[in-house]
Amino acid sequence: MSDQPQAYLFGQILGTHSFLLKDGFLQPDEYSEIGDQYFLPGGETGTAATVLDSLGVSVKMTGTWIGTEVAPMLKGFYADKKVDLSSLDYWDENGVMDYVVIAGLVRSPMGRFATLFSSGKRWWSIPKEEDIEGCKAVAIDPFFGEETMLCAKHCVKHNIPYVTIDSPHESYLHQHAAINVVSKECTAKDYAGKDPYEIMELLKSTSSGLTILTQGGGEMLYGRKGEETHAMKPFSVEVKSTLGAGDTYKAGCVYAILHGMSDEETVRFAGACSAVAISRFPLPLFPPKLEEVQDLIKNVL
Repeated sequence: MSDQPQAYLFGQILGTHSFLLKDGFLQPDEYSEIGDQYFLPGGETGTAATVLDSLGVSVKMTGTWIGTEVAPMLKGFYADKKVDLSSLDYWDENGVMDYVVIAGLVRSPMGRFATLFSSGKRWWSIPKEEDIEGCKAVAIDPFFGEETMLCAKHCVKHNIPYVTIDSPHESYLHQHAAINVVSKECTAKDYAGKDPYEIMELLKSTSSGLTILTQGGGEMLYGRKGEETHAMKPFSVEVKSTLGAGDTYKAGCVYAILHGMSDEETVRFAGACSAVAISRFPLPLFPPKLEEVQDLIKNVL
């Protein structure tokens, strides 16, 4: 593996226990049959790393400390992939895991994140400047306070473009990002009652980067400061599971930066990556391949 991967990813790396149900979502006091279940790498950063590797991009990732239950699975999964784990930190706890119940368009994640964040203790790595300065693009999850900011500041210092997610218009992370992908879940929480185009104007006004507003099955909005807001329809596919859709979209944006895509090309490529991702389960075992993404785009254009 090259000492300088193309992309550096900082954020949530989990062991995800996923359960795909056979006959619709859970109902109170009713039995549900499990169709498939897996224990695989997850989290916003873990999933993005898997997808980028599948697209042919070499990656170094760090973030969440890796515990004793997660570590063997994680190391085994990435053993034959272009994902450098050398900057991960390990601890003696079981590790950060989540549990996701899925039925088509509906999913419900469960975990202990509120407990972890309220502990007052750091359970994630400190990003190293030397890991960042040699790469071509970075992806940063917004969850880890001072360490998130440090990662962004390293990128600014070395003029390395970064992609982030769900960062509000007044944040440093948004204001210095090459791309900020804002989800419907984020706007419902941080911009409740505002029209999507009104939200886009707020976001565009404080950043020279590309802002993308995803809206689930609705149109993707995108634009830059001083420019009009554009809309693009999402790709239509048969949905198997939406788990990892946003993380895959982020990975698609990183790929777009590495390949010098225009704003329109970026939104289209990332949208196609996400569409391929939701058409299969489990995503880590069947991540989008470049030819699949390209074929989907060609079939629509």
